[in-house]
Amino acid sequence: MVANVRLPAAERRLQLLGVARTVFAEAGFHETSMNDIADSAGVTKPVLYQHYASKRELYRAVVEDAGERIQARVFESANEAGTPREQVEAGLRAYLDFVEEDFAGFTLLFSGASREDEEWAEIATTVEGSIADGIAALIVVDGMGEEHRQALAHGVVGLAEGMVRYWKTSRSDLEADDLLNDLTTLAWAGLRGLTP
Repeated sequence: MVANVRLPAAERRLQLLGVARTVFAEAGFHETSMNDIADSAGVTKPVLYQHYASKRELYRAVVEDAGERIQARVFESANEAGTPREQVEAGLRAYLDFVEEDFAGFTLLFSGASREDEEWAEIATTVEGSIADGIAALIVVDGMGEEHRQALAHGVVGLAEGMVRYWKTSRSDLEADDLLNDLTTLAWAGLRGLTP
């Protein structure tokens, strides 16, 4: 069914991104057609093509959008916190909140399917690297070089991604606050253990 509501272009693009994110996450890139997305959005296919010239362009926009939003939330939250430990916890809370609110976006950004395509993998790698840069800045150990701090920061990013993915896909009965506490404790205890 095609919606009769005419939205301003910016609102329509956001609506299409949201619908495409859900459809792509459920069916995958190759199994999803532009017709599927147009139908789910309640628009005609020509309306969809007015905003996105191809399925590939739309998928890239969805993945970039998820990456930009997760980075913004993590950095904003971490920057508002006081101590380094509070920054770690606030950043992880923002990460977890994003995943709870938009698991489809998280899945598309960090899924195996996105990693198989060089263009999309670059987006995910950039997001991970950006978040790791923020974490690396919190690692202050006398004599530790930047490369070492980056390796540790990427380890924290991988820890968060792995734990959250398992939590969401295993139907775990672990509460979000308990997961956050465990993540923060693991990350902070590990980082603090590096201090001479």
